[in-house]
Amino acid sequence: MSTAQLPSPVRRPVASGGRTGLSTAAGVGLLLLAACVVLSILVGSTSVSWNALLDADDPGHAVAGARLARTFVAVTVGAALGVGGACLQGLTRNPLADPGILGVHAGASFAMIVAITYLGLSDLSAYLWFAFIGAALTLLLVQAVASLGRDGATPVKVVITGAAVTAALTSWISGVLLTDRGTMETFRFWQVGTVGGRGYDVLLPVLPLLVLGALIAVVAVRALDSLALGDDMASGLGRHPARDRLLVGAAVVLLCGGATALAGPVVFVGLVVPHVARTLVGPAHARLLPLSAVYGASLVTLADTVGRVVLPPTEVQVGIMTAVVGVPVFVALIRRSRLGSL
Repeated sequence: MSTAQLPSPVRRPVASGGRTGLSTAAGVGLLLLAACVVLSILVGSTSVSWNALLDADDPGHAVAGARLARTFVAVTVGAALGVGGACLQGLTRNPLADPGILGVHAGASFAMIVAITYLGLSDLSAYLWFAFIGAALTLLLVQAVASLGRDGATPVKVVITGAAVTAALTSWISGVLLTDRGTMETFRFWQVGTVGGRGYDVLLPVLPLLVLGALIAVVAVRALDSLALGDDMASGLGRHPARDRLLVGAAVVLLCGGATALAGPVVFVGLVVPHVARTLVGPAHARLLPLSAVYGASLVTLADTVGRVVLPPTEVQVGIMTAVVGVPVFVALIRRSRLGSL
């Protein structure tokens, strides 16, 4: 038997997602993203022509310009959640992990409630930072609590701690909202997850954090691959699991925290997109992360566009539509029995 035929676990990622497979998947993903961007700019309650984006005298120029900014936000949020979800699943070794499971959404929501109710903030650009800080502090809290004990922050302890912290924060949020109607009115538009009304003034301050998170994720590719093997195997390969978790955790904080602050809790993207990418190119994170970014951006942009036209004249928020669009994909993956081997 030749060396290439040996059932080595190190060689499996290469076999399951070779260069041709990556090129094809990336090409299809980029074409899909380009189509979603064009539709996002041109389609809505009022359709505009492509010329409206370029001609300042066109009556639809203002509409096309606002949609362009909204599309940039959708692409950025989707890419960040796709990469952040892939990192989170690698960090916890849990194929069902998403930003909500470790308290990202709950932490951001609780910080916004505090900012709106007790500090009197009402401008999105002001309480945006509270949402990011809340998400980051909650992840740090989950990691610190899970690290207590002899075995440290094992994947199971991290997930259980995240679920407990999320439940506690959700209870406090509900208590505040039930006693303050004004806060509920302000908070509910962010809570459902939306990119509507977001522009460059909101995107640009958060963009450097998202770029930094993406760069850390790229640097952490080998750390993610080693964590997937388990702590003992990773240590045997010369890795430092605790340090690797901190590195990956920093990427998750920046990516998921920043995306949640921008658009609210946009569900399902961080869960389903990494599975789609993993099905196409295998588990190696050097291939998985960029593809998750492309397909995450496509999913959020498409969901936002469909949400504008599915129930005219009202608009269905993107946080609702991502679940509607993502559920069939996730069910299809389960039917193909691919999740059972992850």
